[in-house]
Amino acid sequence: MSGVFRATYRLLQRQAHESPVIFYSCAIGLVGPVLLVAVPPLKKGLGYKPAEPIPLSYPVPDRPRRPVQGYDDEPAPGSRIGISIRSWTHSTTRPAMLAARRSITLTRWPWTVHSTTRRAFATQDLPDDNKKPRKSTTPLRRSASASESLPIRATRTPTRSNIQPVFTLATAERYLLSRLRGHLPTNSQKLYDSWWIPRWGKSAEGEVFVFGNGSAVFWGLEEEEAHRFTLEVLRRVPDVEVSPLKAPETEELDFVVDSDPAEPTRLQGDLIILGQGPKLNDVEPPTPLPPMAFPAETLFARYAFSQALSRSTALSALEVSLDDYLSSMALLPHSLARTGKPGMGRTALVKKLGELMKFRQGLNLNRENFSDVPDFYWGEAELEKYFNSLSRALDVKVRTDSVNEKINYAAEAQSVLRQLLTESSTHSMELVIIALIAVEVVIALIRDGPELWELVTGAPEHSKELKTE
Repeated sequence: MSGVFRATYRLLQRQAHESPVIFYSCAIGLVGPVLLVAVPPLKKGLGYKPAEPIPLSYPVPDRPRRPVQGYDDEPAPGSRIGISIRSWTHSTTRPAMLAARRSITLTRWPWTVHSTTRRAFATQDLPDDNKKPRKSTTPLRRSASASESLPIRATRTPTRSNIQPVFTLATAERYLLSRLRGHLPTNSQKLYDSWWIPRWGKSAEGEVFVFGNGSAVFWGLEEEEAHRFTLEVLRRVPDVEVSPLKAPETEELDFVVDSDPAEPTRLQGDLIILGQGPKLNDVEPPTPLPPMAFPAETLFARYAFSQALSRSTALSALEVSLDDYLSSMALLPHSLARTGKPGMGRTALVKKLGELMKFRQGLNLNRENFSDVPDFYWGEAELEKYFNSLSRALDVKVRTDSVNEKINYAAEAQSVLRQLLTESSTHSMELVIIALIAVEVVIALIRDGPELWELVTGAPEHSKELKTE
């Protein structure tokens, strides 16, 4: 028996010397099952405790449900309305009570409070501007105080024109402004970062600024005229739109023209007042000036307000695209928690990474980004004041920070995706290496198997005699 072990040891020693890759691969492979059996008891003996499993649902408290109180739509205790409602509910069937609750309105204040849900929704009637209802709401209309522009809307003066709309429409991520040359109306001119159409419209004449960030600003024109300009002018130019939007983004404000020498140009609430023109240092208006729909002295003020509006609308388009992207990635955590897999292929994951990089580049790195003030305003303090005032009113910086935070969250999700891609690639490589080692082991057994068998069965001398003969 000692001869058998001695012969086996010599064979292993020779194999380690002649075929070290195969020998040590087999040795490492044999260590794995040994560690699988020996390591868990060793860890337990050393005091290791496994981590608790991650909960997959919210814990439900072991107590009765507490009634919810203190909402704004509940009447004060002891009030006449509250007593009548409570006494009525005790004597009325539930279907009839629910049907009647939908029609109950409390007209105690100038707001109309509908008691259809647990939370109150209030709407207040503002003075009418003798205009049709607006088709779109903007962040400025939601956030601006109506009292700031209400005195100007309610008071008419001989020097002040009627209230007119300024409408912004974005239809693409970018416009190639160089392709518009020769396709715009004959009175169009290039005005710094935009194309300026001083007079356009059929039912009413207005002014148009077309910017390279995929938006156009219309002064004195309604929404129908803006869409008609897009269809009849912009979209007739081949390949002028880069990455058209699924749905147009809009922004709408109002403005008045005031010829009073004491009225400065400014933004008041949600109303732009075009009064006296700003003092310019370096910029000069184009010469000769073509006939235009509005005063020439406020041309650059309108340009500054227009550029701020176009940025806000382009940012709205980016917000919508990012929300769609995050919605497409919303199932990733659920898929990972349920199956341990991302639920999409490698190509789809790489495309998602590219989309995220595109969002970050469009927000911070492009020439028309949302963080920096354009170079045009560096030497023009008055114009920069107009641009910054409307940007602040539209919460451009706050919304940009919010979009960056969403992108940071998406980047964290993408880091998980990158780790999954790396782990899947590493796992595949490990399987390939194991298969190659198995092939090498099979080849070694085929080549040296007979000799190993003779050594194990105890017939080494017969093989030596055959070799000497």
